[in-house]
Amino acid sequence: MSQCIDSKTLHNRISRVIGQIQAIDRMIDDDKTECEDILSLISAAKSALNKVGQIVLEGHITHCVRDAIKNGRDDELENFAKAIERFANMQ
Repeated sequence: MSQCIDSKTLHNRISRVIGQIQAIDRMIDDDKTECEDILSLISAAKSALNKVGQIVLEGHITHCVRDAIKNGRDDELENFAKAIERFANMQ
C-alpha cells in the first residue's frame, strides 16, 4: 500500500477527519450549537474522507493497475473493478 500512495499525506488528511468527527461529537452535547452547524461539519468530514478515498484509488490506478497491465496480469483488472465499486459506494 505504501508504494501506491504518500502515507504522510494520507495520515495528515485522516487526522483532520478525526478532528472533525471529534468536533461533531462535542457539538452534539453543546446546547448552543445550531443543528445547521453540525450538519455543515458532517458534510465537511464526509467530503474530506471521500478525498482520502480518491487519493487511494488514484494511487491504486497509477501503481497497481498500471503495473498489472504492463505485466499482463488480468487478475488485477478484476480487483480494479472491485475498487471502483467500493469507491462508488462511498459516495
